[in-house]
Amino acid sequence: MGLRGKSIVVGVTGGIAAYKAAELVRLLVRQEAFVRVAMTANALHFAGPVTFEALTGQKVMYDMYGQEGTAMEHIRWGQEADLVVIAPATANFIAKYANGIADDFLTTMMLAASARILICPAMNTKMLLHPATRSNMDILAKRGVYIMAPGEGELACGTSGAGRLPEPEEIVEFVATVISKKDLEGLKIIVTAGPTIEPIDPVRFITNRSTGKMGYAIAGAAARRGAAVTLISGPTNIRSPLGVEIRSVRSALEMRSAVIECFSDCDMVIKAAAVSDYRPARFLEEKMKKGPGDLVLEMVKNPDILAEIGSLAERETDGRKRVLVGFAAETHDLIENARSKLNSKGLDMIVANDVSRKDAGFATETNLVKMLFREGGIEEPPLMSKTDVAELILDRAEAIRRKKLGLSR
Repeated sequence: MGLRGKSIVVGVTGGIAAYKAAELVRLLVRQEAFVRVAMTANALHFAGPVTFEALTGQKVMYDMYGQEGTAMEHIRWGQEADLVVIAPATANFIAKYANGIADDFLTTMMLAASARILICPAMNTKMLLHPATRSNMDILAKRGVYIMAPGEGELACGTSGAGRLPEPEEIVEFVATVISKKDLEGLKIIVTAGPTIEPIDPVRFITNRSTGKMGYAIAGAAARRGAAVTLISGPTNIRSPLGVEIRSVRSALEMRSAVIECFSDCDMVIKAAAVSDYRPARFLEEKMKKGPGDLVLEMVKNPDILAEIGSLAERETDGRKRVLVGFAAETHDLIENARSKLNSKGLDMIVANDVSRKDAGFATETNLVKMLFREGGIEEPPLMSKTDVAELILDRAEAIRRKKLGLSR
């Protein structure tokens, strides 16, 4: 997610949701961020500093004067960091920060901070909606503080409504959005992901092993970098990335229709979906019964979406110089098959991977790809997380776009 090497301070205040801060810190460390934790005195009633010290390997600050070596940390921490995240942020903390009150380590650090600030409110719904709290959050928003909308659901007080701390995974994604470079701002990007399913009857269908992880990683990365992203997705079990417009489809015909509809208003298409090449010739309205003999299923060819948009791009007259990126999932002759697909479909770039490997392809967290380019050349990065592969694909696609338009890097 682009957090490697970033310095992040997590501020934990005194709400019941403080227990979620431990998981947030763990996830940030997992993303290879350098994380330090500051706590209020009230937060100590809900979570202990030893937990955060174990997760980060760094001293936790919670006492302005009673801890060794705190003379300048309240100044340095907020100025050395790339981002300060307050999670959970109670109504009390928000009121103090909005009104410049500095009566402990965390609030003093906030007044001296030059880093970007992200506030994650968590409290009872009545407290959240109180005019004082709303006014304080408005003040912070006008100062350029990022405020993540709280979730809705059952609260610790037994009521239901807005005020839940977002899940740690969602906060990490928001953090990455705040920190990420915005080099794709103003671009409209279509990403396709997941499998398609081709129905045989009301019960059965034909599909493939794609989980959509690679396409969703690309869509999320593009949105974090400022693009307006439309994710056209077959059936998956993945949460939609933050800031992405998702269009759910099922069959190859539905995916084709959605891609063609969006194509004229896009700057880039990245086709990571595993689209079925064939579909049953006819759909049976009633469940097919098992007969005495073997079954022969007649199949017809699905439209070639990549070839179709490649042809549309060749005929473009609006000067957008669209970039087309395809994927080639192969089990043999990887380079040869990918190069043939690159040339025959009019792509600018194709990402090829050997799906027979256990550490790449479908249903894995990592991918080993080879990138082939229309203008020649092959790039062979090492085994990487799918998030890192997504960033690399976007880097190369944007470089192609800028070259097409004659823009400097």
